[in-house]
Amino acid sequence: MTKRVTIKSIAHDLGISHMTVSRALSNSSKVREQTRRKVLQRAQEIGYVKSFAAATMRGEQTALIGLLLPNLVNEFYARFADSLAQHLEVEGQQLIIHLSGDDIDKERQALLKLREIQANRVVMVPAPGVYENQKGYLQDLQIIQLIRQREMNVAAGAVLVDDSGAIVQAVAHLADQGHRRIAYIGGDSLLSSGRSRLAAFLSGMRLAGLEPGADQMITERPSFAMGYHSARGLVDQGRVTAIVCGGFEISNGALHACLARGISLSGDISFIGFGDPSWYRWIGGGISTIKIPVTSLAAKTAEMLVKKDSAEKNYDFRHQLTAEFIRRRSS
Repeated sequence: MTKRVTIKSIAHDLGISHMTVSRALSNSSKVREQTRRKVLQRAQEIGYVKSFAAATMRGEQTALIGLLLPNLVNEFYARFADSLAQHLEVEGQQLIIHLSGDDIDKERQALLKLREIQANRVVMVPAPGVYENQKGYLQDLQIIQLIRQREMNVAAGAVLVDDSGAIVQAVAHLADQGHRRIAYIGGDSLLSSGRSRLAAFLSGMRLAGLEPGADQMITERPSFAMGYHSARGLVDQGRVTAIVCGGFEISNGALHACLARGISLSGDISFIGFGDPSWYRWIGGGISTIKIPVTSLAAKTAEMLVKKDSAEKNYDFRHQLTAEFIRRRSS
């Protein structure tokens, strides 16, 4: 049976105390650089792996950070995860990704798994709904909510996007182009982002002197399929001359429906998407869209995850970045 490699193994080999080894592995300033190098070299030689559980018992913060996303099919989430991982790697932190599918029970299970491996800092796009004893599941975690917010009953930070102004600008642009029957496809009221984006659309319509009919506003659980079927219905029935999307996957599904029907964007119907995947620039001369600052979101999130400022150590903060309306040929 192979003997387990521990801090005491390294200490014995180097003839130093196990406390000195522990400090060296934790990058303590109390250890001389020459000693630190020897410890790290010996640890690598014998295959030492740090115990996160033991580190936590000693009061150390682990280098593991959880990222809980609805999916990775969405290019926004994929780009955010990639950018955040790169920022954290520079700080010696490791990202552990779980997918919730926007299912509240899957979210709960993911949080349990993250706690089991001592990943006590979590960035999460909260799923709609709540579960029993939510506070009990969250109280030991330092949480940053991304894009959306949900009542947590614990201190939680938030890195959000103010897309209201961009949506209002998009509606104003369409109205200036002579559109009067403008449709909106977005997430439902269970999501904070769904509520705020619909409110922005309605505000833009009022400012343009327009009153949308109930059949011009479709809000459901966001997905590619929801966007596809919603846009297909609007196009087939000829009820509107322009579509504004309020979600990443919704936008891609709605765009697919228009293109599959042979609709000429900006000719037959004007289209404004949400998010700005690279291929939006090449379809139909370019897709107008509400652009979300993905890399800036990732940078701000990483900054707050590793922030040492005691005033924000409890993650009780709220940062908001601004979205931008990008006008291209589709509108």
